Order: sequence, then structure tokens, then C-alpha cells
Amino acid sequence: MFMLWQSLTMFHCYLGTLWTAIAHAFTAVVGAGILALPWSVAQLGWILGPFVVVVFAIVTYYIASLLCDCYRTPDPVIGKRNYTYIHAVRELLGPKSELICGVLQYSILWGTMIGYTVTTAISIASVKRTTCFHDKGRNAKCGVSGNLYMLIYGAIEIFLSQCPNLEKVTILSVIASVTSFAYALIALCLTTAKLSSNHEFKGSLMVAMVGNTEATSERFWQAFQALGNIALAYTYCMLLLEIQDTLKSHPPENKVMKRASLYVVAGTALFYISLGCVGYAAFGNDVPGNVLSGFYEPFWLVDIANIAVIIHLIGAYQVYAQPVYAINEKWVGSRWPTSPFNKIHTIRFPCSRKGSLHLTINRLFLRTIFVIFTTAVAMMFPFFNAILGLLGSISFWPLTVYFPISMYIVQAKIQRGSYRWFGLQALGFVCLIVTVVSGIGSVAGMVEFLKKARLFHIEI
Repeated sequence: MFMLWQSLTMFHCYLGTLWTAIAHAFTAVVGAGILALPWSVAQLGWILGPFVVVVFAIVTYYIASLLCDCYRTPDPVIGKRNYTYIHAVRELLGPKSELICGVLQYSILWGTMIGYTVTTAISIASVKRTTCFHDKGRNAKCGVSGNLYMLIYGAIEIFLSQCPNLEKVTILSVIASVTSFAYALIALCLTTAKLSSNHEFKGSLMVAMVGNTEATSERFWQAFQALGNIALAYTYCMLLLEIQDTLKSHPPENKVMKRASLYVVAGTALFYISLGCVGYAAFGNDVPGNVLSGFYEPFWLVDIANIAVIIHLIGAYQVYAQPVYAINEKWVGSRWPTSPFNKIHTIRFPCSRKGSLHLTINRLFLRTIFVIFTTAVAMMFPFFNAILGLLGSISFWPLTVYFPISMYIVQAKIQRGSYRWFGLQALGFVCLIVTVVSGIGSVAGMVEFLKKARLFHIEI
């Protein structure tokens, strides 16, 4: 999702076209959150599930089209460029809004790193469990603990965190595109095959219902949580201006980006509905939170999908982490500029003339401690769907709705009290309610899990 964030903002060549914008946007949108869509549709039922997926797509496209006109200020065609989302917030809404936006963005980056640690552990455990069932049979005891895999993942990320400018390596975006589409397509194929073998459509019509039994409070919380999962799957607006910044100035960037947004959101919605509905029809109300964990055969194909998730998230973790590292190290460097901890040390690799690594004690310790802390939090709170829901609820209203609408009102000089002003405010208020409800559901899901779980004892 943020795989292009850093690389796109580093180069202002302005050679992009409609098709490059579409490619970048698809890479930004499609991520590991797609694997939770069947579960999300299952919590909402056949009536509300597909409807909510479509409504979120419509809202995302509409707000994206408004945001496209905020790339240049004060004129959307010939005005000054705003290279990033946060630059546009500062230009149109002022420094206070910029501070709030920055805190939210960095909080989401860190929360996503926690979610990636949990998701990777689930995928590694799924590979081991699938292979175990294939070798020993489905009745074998193949329980695995996620603690070890989170520690291994954390160790890998500690090593990669010391590699300089990793977020600028273009190959990361290529790997992200290939692996994300690989596991998403495999998940769709597996659910389609399971549905065809069942010879029936499973699931229920109403929200939070299981067969003919009445809904429980826990099921209602999960239905609210599902709203956040779906919102996170459409997270796009935060990256839109960065992608728009790569486009040629003729034809006008805002018109090209609006077309790209239409194609991307429509195509993504179609794929999301397909996977979400087919997965729900195949598993019914028993669909797992990560749809891939519900398959064991063909074991090699399931393993390929899970390995694709692992490879994707190893690189994606660093792209999310680099901005967090940078702001911490910048603050420490400005606070104690003469400290020996900020002195640059060069490590030269043997048998290599050009191979060397530049680091500071500050960088070595800060990044290592940060990854250790993130891994420890992930081990304490390993709720895949609850984390996705909470991230979606946190990011959806302020970053996907409130700031874009507020910027557009200023940019388009919409008068306060006009019909359009009331319409935009009403849209923002409805989305705020969705955000609050999904956030409550996610927190409730975490509380329910903590009642049954022991810290640092994770069975996946």
C-alpha cells in the first residue's frame, strides 16, 4: 500500500501517463488486507456485505476525485504543485492540521508494522501447518506457536533496518506488485474451487447471524470491526497526490488522475467483491480471518501464496518503517548534534572495493529498539482482524474523508452554508459514524481476545 510512497516522492520527472498512474495506484491499494475480505463479508451477511464493499468504493472514488483538484493550489490546473498529501494539508489547512495529519500518518505506519508482524507469523505458521497436514494427514496434531516466527521476522527486520535507503530501491515496488497480485489471485482461485466442490452457497442474509441462531454481542462487535477492515482495503487517498506528482503536465494532471482513480477503484471493487463473496459462499460463517489459512490442499499452491505474503511483507515493513526511523533520528540529531552517538562510522566489507555500510550508534540502537518494541507489542496483541479494523477506522475518516473534503472546500472556495457545503459535511459526518462504530468493534474484539488469551502465549 505504501510501497511507492517514498520512491515516488523522491523523483519529480513528470513523465507519468494514465497507465503508469493506474499501475502505481493498483500497487498502492492491493495489500494483505484483501485476505480478510471474505471474513468481513461474512460478518455483515449477504445483504450488507456486498453493499458495504460497493458503497466504500463509491465514497473512495468520489473523495479521490475531489482530492485530485488539490494537487495544485490555488488553481487546480496551473497552480503551484503540492508534492505530497501532507504538503497539501499544510498549504490549504495550515500548520495545526499538518501536525495532526502527521501524527495520524505516523501512528498508522507503526500500527501497520504491528499488523505486518502478526500477518507474517500467521503466513509462516500456515506454511508449516499445511506441509504437516500433507505429510501426516488431516487428523495429525499440527499446532504451531506464533512467538518463534514473530521473533524470526523481527530479527530479519532489525538487519534490514540498517540497510541505507532501502525505501528508495525500485525493485521493492516491483516485488510488491508481483507478490500481492500472486497471493490475491491464488486466494480467489482456491475459494472458487472450494465453492464449485461444495455445490451450494453458504452464508446467511442478515448481519451477525449464524444459521438460525440469534446474533450474540460478540458477533455484532465483529460486524462493526468488519467495516474497518473493508475501509482499510480501500486506503488510497493518502497516496493519491504522490502518484499524481509523477504525471506529465499535459493533459492536466487532475483530469488524468481522476480517470486513473475511476479505473483503479472500479477494478479493485470488482476484485474485492469477487473474492469477498466467493470466499463467503465457499466457507459460510466459518470463514477464517485470513482466508488462506482455511486451505491445506493443494499444499504447494497454498504454500506459494503464503510465501508470497511473507516476501511482500518483509519489504513492505521497511517501506513503512523508514519514515518513522527518519523522524526519530532527525529529532535526536537536532536535539544533540554534537553527541558521539551521531558520528558516522563506515564498515567496509571484505573482498569488495565498493561495498561499505555507513551507520551511527544512534541509528543502530534506535532502530533496533524500535523493531524489538514493535515485535513485542505484536506478540502481546496478535489479533489479525482487530488490528486491520482498528487501522482502517483510524485512517478512514480523518485521512480519507475529513482532510480531503476540508481541503477541497478551501480549494474550490465553497461558501459555508451552501447546499454543496452541507452535502460534503453530511458525507463527512456519516463516515465519522462509520469510523467510530468500527473502532469500537475493533477495541471490543481485542478486549474479548484478552479475556481468553495469555500474553506472549500465541497459538496460531
